[in-house]
Amino acid sequence: MTFEPLLLLSMWAAGLALTAAVVAWWDIVGRGYLWLTGATAAVIGLATAFDSTPGVIAVAFTVIGISAAARRVASAVAFTGAGLVFLAVAAGFDGWPAAIAGSMALGGITGEMLLGHWFLIDPQLPRWALRRLDIAGGVGVVAEIVVAASRGTLRPPTDLFGFAYLALAITSVLLAVGVWYSLREKGYEGVMAATGLSYLATLTVLAVAFLGRAPVEELLGIG
Repeated sequence: MTFEPLLLLSMWAAGLALTAAVVAWWDIVGRGYLWLTGATAAVIGLATAFDSTPGVIAVAFTVIGISAAARRVASAVAFTGAGLVFLAVAAGFDGWPAAIAGSMALGGITGEMLLGHWFLIDPQLPRWALRRLDIAGGVGVVAEIVVAASRGTLRPPTDLFGFAYLALAITSVLLAVGVWYSLREKGYEGVMAATGLSYLATLTVLAVAFLGRAPVEELLGIG
């Protein structure tokens, strides 16, 4: 098995673009969030544009979504197109089930973390949006584990990298649970805690997506 960095980047870009589309449909936050999330998706997915025509199309859709941020429906449609094309690029490397799982995990958690910062500007934003993105990320992590198990690539905990994968996956799920319960706190501190936990979850989910697909021993030269 070989690992293609474009797979990880395209899944992450797909998740962020689709998150931007969903938040645009919800119409709960200003254009700044769509600019930031869209720009992040474009930068992460830029490498796909140098590799294939679909990558160019996905980045172009993302730029359109950013430019149309003031017109929510148009922006949402453009971001949806970008996300689906990025997702198709990832599926070409890893298949649709795994690409969808990775995009949900990475997009949900990272999008929730970015949206949490907007509460610094407007504490009256609805918390249900953060909860829904948190659920999407948590479900994505669980789906990642299921995909790895169904493929037979989920190594036993007695294996060093198998233990690392399970530890990171379980930690990611627990962080998502922590975000959920933090958001139940009525004070603004709950949102601050949830955003901080999302930072950590973004790192652990990236590691889960990597370890679940990469021949780590070969990459480290110890295989």
